[in-house]
Amino acid sequence: MIIRNHIIYMIGFMGCGKTTIGRELALRLKWSFVDLDKMVEEHAGKTIPEIFSQNGEECFREIETKVLENLKSVKNTIVSTGGGTPCHDENMEFMLGTGLTVYLKLTPDELESRLSESRGGRPLIIDLDKGNLKVFIEKKLAEREKWYERSEIIIGGINPDIDQIVRLVRFKLNL
Repeated sequence: MIIRNHIIYMIGFMGCGKTTIGRELALRLKWSFVDLDKMVEEHAGKTIPEIFSQNGEECFREIETKVLENLKSVKNTIVSTGGGTPCHDENMEFMLGTGLTVYLKLTPDELESRLSESRGGRPLIIDLDKGNLKVFIEKKLAEREKWYERSEIIIGGINPDIDQIVRLVRFKLNL
């Protein structure tokens, strides 16, 4: 695969660590870091929960795709995507064609453990109790895996080895 602009897209389910690992990866590579959700909020002039409640998920996904496509010319940048980003429109094709995709893969139990603590800013799970949260995670993860699994690099585990990720990325990008 030809990596045109040295863009790395961090993908995976909400709560898997895309932003945390992405920031650390950017720091170690001395690259820029972009949080796609923050860019969507800046573009819309609203928080993601406000976009969902006022305009719906479809509007959010349209804005998300537009903001993602606007990143096509950035270089040496790590992009932390939203959990659903790869699964809508042609976003996964776009990411595969413009950069390197890294899937941070966690089990439903690992995700539930993380997400049960941080539901507040996440519109898709804010109203779910513990039992429904697990069911939601299992269902959504099963739906999304077909996109996530297309990533060039798949990293499993709740505390991945950042040095291993850096080595894999350097190898894939010939850095």
